[in-house]
Amino acid sequence: MASTTMRLPTNTAAVTESSFPRRNSISGLITSRSSSSLRLKYRSLNHNLNLRRRISFQVKCLFGSSEAKQKLKDREIQEQQEATTSLSSFAPDASSIVSSIKYHAEFTPLFSPEKFELPQAFIATAQTVRDALIINWNATYDYYEKLNVKQAYYLSMEFLQGRALLNAIGNLELTGPYAEALSQLGYKLENVAHQPDAALGNGGLGRLASCFLDSMATLNYPAWGYGLRYKYGLFKQQITKDGQEEVAEDWLEMGNPWEIVRNDVTYPVRFYGKVISGSDGKKHWVGGEDIKAVAHDVPIPGYKTKTTINLRLWSTKAASEEFDLNAFNSGRHTEASEALANAEKICYVLYPGDDSIEGKTLRLKQQYTLCSASLQDIIARFERRSGASVNWEEFPEKVAVQMNDTHPTLCIPELMRILIDIKGLSWKDAWNITQRTVAYTNHTVLPEALEKWSMDLMEKLLPRHVEIIELIDEELVRTIIAEYGTADSDLLEKKLKEMRVLENVELPAEFADVLVKSKEADDISSEEVKISGEEEEDDDGNDDEVVIVEKDGTDKSSVEKKKEELPKPVVEPPKLVRMANLCVVGGHAVNGVAEIHSEIVKDDVFNAFYKLWPEKFQNKTNGVTPRRWIRFCNPDLSKIITQWIGTEDWVLNTEKLAELRKFADNEDLQKQWREAKLNNKVKVAALIKERTGYSVSPDAMFDIQVKRIHEYKRQLLNIFGIVYRYKKMKEMNAAERKKTFVPRVCIFGGKAFATYVQAKRIVKFITDVGATVNHDPEIGDLLKVIFVPDYNVSVAEMLIPASELSQHISTAGMEASGTSNMKFAMNGCLQIGTLDGANVEIREEVGEDNFFLFGAKAHEITGLRKERAEGKFVPDPRFEEVKEYVRSGVFGSYNYDDLIGSLEGNEGFGRADYFLVGKDFPSYLECQEEVDEAYRNQKKWTRMSILNTAGSSKFSSDRTIHEYARDIWSIEPVKLP
Repeated sequence: MASTTMRLPTNTAAVTESSFPRRNSISGLITSRSSSSLRLKYRSLNHNLNLRRRISFQVKCLFGSSEAKQKLKDREIQEQQEATTSLSSFAPDASSIVSSIKYHAEFTPLFSPEKFELPQAFIATAQTVRDALIINWNATYDYYEKLNVKQAYYLSMEFLQGRALLNAIGNLELTGPYAEALSQLGYKLENVAHQPDAALGNGGLGRLASCFLDSMATLNYPAWGYGLRYKYGLFKQQITKDGQEEVAEDWLEMGNPWEIVRNDVTYPVRFYGKVISGSDGKKHWVGGEDIKAVAHDVPIPGYKTKTTINLRLWSTKAASEEFDLNAFNSGRHTEASEALANAEKICYVLYPGDDSIEGKTLRLKQQYTLCSASLQDIIARFERRSGASVNWEEFPEKVAVQMNDTHPTLCIPELMRILIDIKGLSWKDAWNITQRTVAYTNHTVLPEALEKWSMDLMEKLLPRHVEIIELIDEELVRTIIAEYGTADSDLLEKKLKEMRVLENVELPAEFADVLVKSKEADDISSEEVKISGEEEEDDDGNDDEVVIVEKDGTDKSSVEKKKEELPKPVVEPPKLVRMANLCVVGGHAVNGVAEIHSEIVKDDVFNAFYKLWPEKFQNKTNGVTPRRWIRFCNPDLSKIITQWIGTEDWVLNTEKLAELRKFADNEDLQKQWREAKLNNKVKVAALIKERTGYSVSPDAMFDIQVKRIHEYKRQLLNIFGIVYRYKKMKEMNAAERKKTFVPRVCIFGGKAFATYVQAKRIVKFITDVGATVNHDPEIGDLLKVIFVPDYNVSVAEMLIPASELSQHISTAGMEASGTSNMKFAMNGCLQIGTLDGANVEIREEVGEDNFFLFGAKAHEITGLRKERAEGKFVPDPRFEEVKEYVRSGVFGSYNYDDLIGSLEGNEGFGRADYFLVGKDFPSYLECQEEVDEAYRNQKKWTRMSILNTAGSSKFSSDRTIHEYARDIWSIEPVKLP
């Protein structure tokens, strides 16, 4: 059964309150008030219905006799009528919040009643907030049902939410009352809120998805998110003497108070099996392995609005009948529970290692589970809202599906399968509906990130989908031939090679014959040209043949010919399904995520498709939510902005931030600005001490690079620059150092994928440099190198407000957009970077003079790599100096030859400095000198900082979502009455 009704009972208490000790047992706390009365208030979600729920009870120890419980029940029944009230007039205050927290601590605990400490306080507090969210959440859902609005569905393998408590109460405008309530209970709100982040994502992809959900809700757009509920996330990063180590992140150990398990919302998901043709001519996918996807819902509140949308996460399990009781009782325990384990492990880990066939299979299962369960859910909702007569032509008028990167690509063949095999539509109608429904966001130009799946693996796991993909590929081939004709066989072959969904797969016979005939025609044409020529040369272009005779009298050419005639082993290239190509073919829109990236997508990545379907391609520059990334994470700066602008409207209309420009030189504003920054730096210094043991000075410049560890993001360039800085310091006396260098705390953070060896070497190198520099008494506070372990959203919310310089230094043309650069700009942080991704637009908005630019341009990269391959590149002496300094062993005994070797040579995999660290190194050093010079003039630096915040308005995710809604999804805001 698959029901999507979201109705839930709510438990919201409004009561007379008294505080209780900070550390105590729950039962003891409640018995301490034998005569106080707690009154629960409710609002009916349907104004014609009264919720028949208890709304007051005597505060007694309910762990006692059944007689006491019965008396309480009788009292509740008597007071039901009295309690019926509209929560529309109920504004929670500290007193009612305290009572609600007590209620949840007693009646909906996820822990034993013997203690009430921070983890328990967090759970109980979060459940009171969830009660408030559910009221608006149900009202939102009911309103969408009533109006039958078109709804957007955002499918993503990642949702990197961060901590939810402060964000939720901030959006509900209840920060003050909750802070007061927890104070009465002996706690600080910020301490209670410091609980584990939800481990549902890794980096920018997941954080972008979460920012988008916040904006969708805030702007009142009818939309949902769909993802997977990972039990262990990616991993928890630990930094040891050996570098990065990965351990499972059991973020669900204490439960998740924000989610509601929908055990009545489950869908079957099938793997393996075979496809048969029925007597009705339809295809039927039968047999194989069936699992169940179970819905877990997380409410997403908008800011200053009732609209509360949904993030539906799928967990996986096997049906109870899959448990082999006979095998278990016979002692074959592993065999008995094999089906259960196979089902549950699908949602164990985000991005499981895929070096093995088992890992690849698991990843593909994850992607299909997300697509299949989500589409079944979307279709069930569409059918229910349609009533008795379902018109499938209206499906794209009611549903928009956005695929966040290529992970949800299987939405395309899965929607086709459901429409054709289950709903009985024709191929033509199903294809028309699918293309009008689905859209694709591209997030990368890296070839390895444009997913390609083994066709053999996919055919084994999803046989019906491969049949559908083959037919889609045939339709595409037909379209390409119709567009380009057969006159130019080379052009046609080139287009087919670039554009086909299937790679290394022979063309169907009808198309292969066309191509052969085209080539034969070309050959005849070539022969005619040859005959008409005045001279005829040998095949090698020489008029005379030179015969080389060996000493033994053998004709060398005949020997070579015999060698050539020997049979060579034929290695068949693997048959692949190109997911990105399938996305472009199967959807109605393809968008990049920054202006420069979208141009690269059109000119390079998908150029052949762009020439065929230019109307499909768009740009949607990414954005971040200003609620989480400045209003809530940087309250000191937010107050200053509101004071000088004269309104808090900038949180919803970031265009108002531009008004700060006229105050950029005001000394009073500059003083406040610096004080807010210093306060944040003091907090980060404490965090660094706690996490790493190192002490840093908040008076030094905080220079930060936090993002996924990858060679193209060039953390290696940053740390090489630091090594050069350190080496020069060591060559100077104390007075020279102080005169030459501005004190810096260089902070790194980010995870390297467990199987990405080179990225893990970079982490090891950074920590080794830090261990040497940070213990050098000659250097002291002049330079510190910090790697903050287990970087996540909550750490970012501390680091970004404290940052003064942030580094976005990827090889030009390789970063699609980036969103951390936007967060830093919003918080008044200056940036050093290349003209890559969103850096280009940030520099335009904040002003060229307020951005430290260096490095090669995107259009130069290909030529520079060619120059390197030809042996023409001459590295800067300072770059060679750094490499030798590292090899000298000054940073420890670890052998860094493999890391440094990647920067050397002119060709070869893993060599030749593919990411141009050496090329950009001198430009980077010179730019860093400009940074030092600017920082010495604090008045100038503060002015630049203010102008960065003032110029960041474009980078709100609100703007991005408005554009998606208007240009791709065709949905309108729906505000609750």
